[in-house]
Amino acid sequence: MTLFKRLVPAVFAVLAVVGPARALDIDVTSFKLDNGMQVVVIPDHRAPVVTHMVWYKTGAADEAQGKAGIAHLLEHLMFKGTPKYPDGAFSRIVRANGGSENAFTTQDYTAYFQKVMKDRLPLVMELEADRMQNLQLTDETVLPERSVVLEERRQRTDNEPAGLLHEQMGAAMYTAHPYGKPIIGWMPQVSQLTRQDAMDFYAAHYEPENAILIVAGDVTPEEVKTLAERYYGPLRNKRPVTERVRAEEPPPNAERRITMSDPRVSAPSLQRQYLTPAARNLPQREELAMSLLAEIIGGSNQSRFYQTLNLGKKLAAYSGAWFDADQLDYGEFGVYASPNPGVTVEAVEKEIDAILDEVATRGVTQEELDRSRNNMIASAVYLLDSQDKLARMFGVSLATGQTIDDVLNWDKDLATVTVEDVNNAARRVLNRRASVTGVLLPEAQSQ
Repeated sequence: MTLFKRLVPAVFAVLAVVGPARALDIDVTSFKLDNGMQVVVIPDHRAPVVTHMVWYKTGAADEAQGKAGIAHLLEHLMFKGTPKYPDGAFSRIVRANGGSENAFTTQDYTAYFQKVMKDRLPLVMELEADRMQNLQLTDETVLPERSVVLEERRQRTDNEPAGLLHEQMGAAMYTAHPYGKPIIGWMPQVSQLTRQDAMDFYAAHYEPENAILIVAGDVTPEEVKTLAERYYGPLRNKRPVTERVRAEEPPPNAERRITMSDPRVSAPSLQRQYLTPAARNLPQREELAMSLLAEIIGGSNQSRFYQTLNLGKKLAAYSGAWFDADQLDYGEFGVYASPNPGVTVEAVEKEIDAILDEVATRGVTQEELDRSRNNMIASAVYLLDSQDKLARMFGVSLATGQTIDDVLNWDKDLATVTVEDVNNAARRVLNRRASVTGVLLPEAQSQ
């Protein structure tokens, strides 16, 4: 599992996944219902509260050609009601019972969650099970919600230069694979999505066998099993769940570069992303070596970037590195920085290249490895205080082809990573031909 290390608000989306371990004493139980729905229970008896999550193993990368954005639009429409609980009733009932709820869509999964008092768990299970198979949509509910999504895109992407650059970098990184299109979709395609498009996607992917139920909180596995069998057990799969087959990304053979200028940009910035394998396609030790590499390069105030770019040469206002392999098909390793006033992007990029070249050719030290490993363990310990993040941690892993053991063995595998492992990871991942560099400039600097 990938470390929780996506930084810099307003530039990068936050990735909140970190893998703890058996030594950190996570009690977890997993079983399947007769209809194939996987259930994961994480007891946490510190307060009489539960987090209830349903994860569907489908996302934006599973959309049909020309239907970009339908997975995210359907996420919105799932709150529009069923014959038993009509439009808006779901959210009203959760709020009336003192709970909170929301949902999110990624390239590989869509998740819905509620946080309620323990005695309201049967209620939210009933609500969630009902909309898994009984969603009812009309043009009167779909078209206004489509307009809401279009406005969301305008606000979060079209009106945000950093969002536009991120979108263009994704399109450049993935020339064949559907990760190259944005989760929220392209404006021309979203504006043409229909009620039937939503119902087709719903029918194809929202099945018990394609779902994961995760309950974390003041419960026992026996209690959850009884409730899950009562509310989710009777649901039947209406069609076989098909294998997720996506276009394979051809091996990259040329570095790509995008320069974008915009009058709304107040300070220039640089970012670079390298294509990597997904976590499920990497040995756990190799994946962890890449996470440690990101920590050493730019994960803390002791990192190579901070000590050189921020403190030593005072070239950058901020800098960092991250690694995200918690996707089904591919991962990404990234670096970023923003120059201090009076410093050019070119000067910062030159120093970044020098640091990365030194890491790739001369390697890291044992001291750096030990310090970074301790930082990752500390982050994992803090994460265990969050019931919500515990549930998300297992959900992300299971929805992207990883296993519960991958999570539980995290610290044991982390302890085995050597300096040689990290150096091998650096030589493998820091391949400019597999990278996309993005530069964001105030309009006056664009040439």
